[in-house]
Amino acid sequence: MSDSGSRGLWYGVGAYLMWGTFPIYFSLYRQVPALEVLAHRIVWSFAVLVALAVAWARRDRRGGALERRDVAMYGIAAVFIGLNWFIYVWAVNSGFVVETSLGYFITPLVNVLLGVIVFRERLRGAQAAAVALAAAGVVYLTYLYGALPWIALGLAVSFGTYGLVKKKARLDSLRGLTLETGILFLPALALLVFRDAEGQSAFLHTGLRTDVLLAFSGVVTVIPLLLFGAAVRLIPLSMVGILQYIAPSIQFVLGVWVFGETFTRERLIGFALVWAALVVFAGEGLWSRRVERTELGMAPGRNKAME
Repeated sequence: MSDSGSRGLWYGVGAYLMWGTFPIYFSLYRQVPALEVLAHRIVWSFAVLVALAVAWARRDRRGGALERRDVAMYGIAAVFIGLNWFIYVWAVNSGFVVETSLGYFITPLVNVLLGVIVFRERLRGAQAAAVALAAAGVVYLTYLYGALPWIALGLAVSFGTYGLVKKKARLDSLRGLTLETGILFLPALALLVFRDAEGQSAFLHTGLRTDVLLAFSGVVTVIPLLLFGAAVRLIPLSMVGILQYIAPSIQFVLGVWVFGETFTRERLIGFALVWAALVVFAGEGLWSRRVERTELGMAPGRNKAME
């Protein structure tokens, strides 16, 4: 794997590690309505991104002017990430945590499917086996749920499509994320102003702790999205799809051992299939990188350079 590919891999790992711990943060202010939480995430994220963009522009002035294609592309990205945030916040606040977890297990399959169909990415044998194992686990968990998981499918399709748009987008992760959150900023700000005028706002009315948590949600939101935006431009979308399993696996640990949620033996079978997929994919990746390094070491140009 190239240096840029290695960086992209670690960016992706960092993003999904942070997303995996999101339930801890959001549980700190469950009393705030989902729509207001969503609006605060957008408004404060945009504020953080503008500050970062201004600071970066002083160091690097090679950004160039925006084109109509950029605005259209990131407008689509804004719609899908906004939809994803809304579904997630609404579902968690409404008690559909299990279905949201299922959504993030389905998302990698959507990413792999998009990578193969749109970018003609090819999976090696072990990679295909890992995807098949993960798919079996997701199908089994869906069967246990007992109904068509609309929330899960909405989360998977919205975030998978968001990743596809980011893969095809031209701007770097910071400028691109600033543009897409900027598109959502005015509607979100209008919502907050309206709720405050109606006396329904939690911000500045329910204590300093809640105010700080809502404001800091911008930083919490921006960091993993920047890492994800950088990763998706540097590594294959199929690899991004497999990395996605990090977040729901962490959420599983938190749900059982931190939040005390029940976990049946039947559900364990589905999770075991997903974890087996991760082991197969990680092992295949380590083997492929070792073979690649060996082949590079045996290349004629390499040997000549070492003489």
